[in-house]
Amino acid sequence: QLQYHAGLASGLLNQQSLKRSANQMGVSAKRRPKAQPTTLVLPPQYVDDVISRIDRMFPEMSIQLSRPNGTSAMLLVTLGKVLKVIVVMRSLFIDRTIVKGYNENVYTEDGKLDIWSKSNYQVFQKVTDHATTALLHYQLPQMPDVVVRSFMTWLRSYIKLFQAPCQRCGKFLQEGLPPTWRDFRTLEAFHDTCRQ
Repeated sequence: QLQYHAGLASGLLNQQSLKRSANQMGVSAKRRPKAQPTTLVLPPQYVDDVISRIDRMFPEMSIQLSRPNGTSAMLLVTLGKVLKVIVVMRSLFIDRTIVKGYNENVYTEDGKLDIWSKSNYQVFQKVTDHATTALLHYQLPQMPDVVVRSFMTWLRSYIKLFQAPCQRCGKFLQEGLPPTWRDFRTLEAFHDTCRQ
């Protein structure tokens, strides 16, 4: 009986096979257009202009731009007296963000921006995680200036990090933390557990 069922299963599987072979895959790969590279190198002056325009858009946010390695830019964004964000950029593409408290040190011993150590406070570690998620959300390789502006607008919503209640539960603190999540469209504040 086992042989009978195995024979039926084998027959069905052979009928349903995907019939892929190296030859056929080569043909379909030739027809498929090649992916365009997403790293667009823009002149440093253009990047500086975009950043200075964003800096003027938000009076409660100050942006200091530096170029320690030549072309790639590093931003130190200070948001009121709430937090500081180190933004590492390649051209106008944001590679990495680190969020720290306003009073935390953002420089290494040799005076450079510290892009590796995380905040000492759990609340800013959470905001760093959310900022990384935001970088994945705001993706538009054809218009990187719009992406940077959208990300900075989202980041600016943290100006009331310790003053805004959660939009779902109405509480200011949950498990000792303020609402650290900001919705990407509405910019409303939510606790991590309330945003689902």
